Amino acid sequence: MPLDENTEIRGGQGQVLNPETYRDSIGTMEQSGKRKWVFPKKPKGKYTNYRTIVAYILLAFYLAVPFIKVNGNPFLLLNVIDREFFIAGQPFYPQDFFLLTLGAIVGLVCIIIFTLAFGRIFCGWICPQTIFLESVFRKIEFTIEGDRNKQMKLDRQEWNAEKIWKKSLKWSIFFLLSLIFTHFMMMVIVGYEEVFRTVAEGPIAHPTNFIVIILFTAAFYFVFAWFREQVCTLVCPYGRLQGVLIDKETINVFYDYKRGENRAKWRKGEDRRAVGKGDCIDCFQCVVVCPTGIDIRDGQQLECVNCTACIDACDEVMVKVGLPKGLIRYASEKEIETEKPTRFTGRMKAFMILLIALQLFLGFLLYNRGDLEAKFIKPAGSTFFVRDGLITNTYNYTFLNKSNDKKILTIKVIEPAHGEIIYSGSSKITVEKDKIAKGTISITFPEKEMNLSKQNITIGVYDLKGNLVDSYDTYFEGPFKIQF
Repeated sequence: MPLDENTEIRGGQGQVLNPETYRDSIGTMEQSGKRKWVFPKKPKGKYTNYRTIVAYILLAFYLAVPFIKVNGNPFLLLNVIDREFFIAGQPFYPQDFFLLTLGAIVGLVCIIIFTLAFGRIFCGWICPQTIFLESVFRKIEFTIEGDRNKQMKLDRQEWNAEKIWKKSLKWSIFFLLSLIFTHFMMMVIVGYEEVFRTVAEGPIAHPTNFIVIILFTAAFYFVFAWFREQVCTLVCPYGRLQGVLIDKETINVFYDYKRGENRAKWRKGEDRRAVGKGDCIDCFQCVVVCPTGIDIRDGQQLECVNCTACIDACDEVMVKVGLPKGLIRYASEKEIETEKPTRFTGRMKAFMILLIALQLFLGFLLYNRGDLEAKFIKPAGSTFFVRDGLITNTYNYTFLNKSNDKKILTIKVIEPAHGEIIYSGSSKITVEKDKIAKGTISITFPEKEMNLSKQNITIGVYDLKGNLVDSYDTYFEGPFKIQF
């Protein structure tokens, strides 16, 4: 909207609407409950440039991560079907599920703490929904259909050759991108080799895989071609959660109502302060650029994803009219009320320390999970036998090598002493990286040393240098003896 003397005066209604008006002001919905399509203006400015750089870095990582290998392992693989998990090149197994659970809990706690301190930066800068929508699909839409006004005009006009061509081209590209992104998502789940093999052999050889790909492609297309910002405003629980997390000291995108009110149109050469007018010239640029269709001047709202588009739009207007930038900015509610700049407070320092401590704790758990997991289980129905004064028990062993190196291992009885190992094969057991080795051993003890029908024993697994790699507590059976 041009900034001239004919701009309509609106104004001075304060920062926050009353509850009834507030609930009727959701940008993506009419008061009747009907969907209201949002045509945001193409944003530009400092924060938009920064967000674009972050988005392209994350998109490049998303497209590259299926092909990254660390020590021959996938950098990231989440194969739930075959129970194969690799994170940062490290293998994880069902036995390590508690670590993944702890990791998820730590991640959730970190998001909560980060939100308490810095608001919804995740939503506006890192969330995949925002990145795909704003940095991929919407940019294509701007290229094909033009900016806000051209899109609205195209939407209103009849289905002529121009509209059919532009809509068909846009929807075709959207579907193609959805198909591509789905394939890369599947590569993270089953590996790029399996995806390439499935595509090469065709849908007849792998009907289930192709059905899954088509379903996920349809979901991608539905979300980014139609559902769009309603994922954030209606579906995502984080938007609701942040309402109970933020407080007056939380950094968020805020409108400085003390400086901006009372709103009034711009008049050249006018002393706005002298006539009781604020810096907001009610140009509505912060509204038309918003991807969720809200008015940031109505106060903090759960639909706001902190995308900073309104900051860039407002700063551009302030520069044009010769007023200071920052009418809409990253700030806390306390800063707006007290008119004192937000500082790195003790609370923020405590939150940062807690965030770092949680990350270090999770790193410690991952580092100390052990390179090998050994188990010694007595075969079902097996018992002992006595020969030449020795009691013998049989055990099936399972070694899981969690490291990225081949291991050559031996077995010894740690406690009690004088236990001997009888191998069914070689005494040196080789376990390849990320593999499982199974076999059978027998353990013998002198009959005179076994005073209990079931005695606890500890079996150790050692490398060739004699270092203890893992140990396992089990029991050893012998004949029942009556003690006097």
